[in-house]
Amino acid sequence: MSTSVAPFAAHSGDGRRLVTPTGDHAVVMANTQRTNGSLTVIELVNKPRNGPPLHRHVHDDEIWYVLEGEYRFKAGDATFRVSEGGMAFGPRGVPHSFQNVGDAAARLLVITTPAGAEQYFEDFAQLPPGPIDPEALAALALASGIELLGPPLSVSDPL
Repeated sequence: MSTSVAPFAAHSGDGRRLVTPTGDHAVVMANTQRTNGSLTVIELVNKPRNGPPLHRHVHDDEIWYVLEGEYRFKAGDATFRVSEGGMAFGPRGVPHSFQNVGDAAARLLVITTPAGAEQYFEDFAQLPPGPIDPEALAALALASGIELLGPPLSVSDPL
């Protein structure tokens, strides 16, 4: 059997560590180039009570696997609370958000298919330091197929 993608492994500490727009960290473990466009794998480390704003992916489905801690997810009208070893799924086009609900940093493995989600974090890393204009951030996200729709989840939001 022939494939245009070479097998590879990524170890803890491998990958490019990038700061996210929410001040968390993303480590790109598998990107578009490495997987020939089939998927992206990113480890997110979220501060307590932190997570991204409500958004939707135009082109890719997303799986969230909780490596450490506890998260809550909102995807469309569904809400989930998922702890270590559990996962949730967000289909493309469905507005979603998630939040680390613990008192310590939590780790989330994010897998998107097809690949490309890493481009948002890569592009964000190229911006000059300092405050980010919300409209510029929305345009940057849209260029990567992510539509920003609203604020992050708040601790006061019901599950």
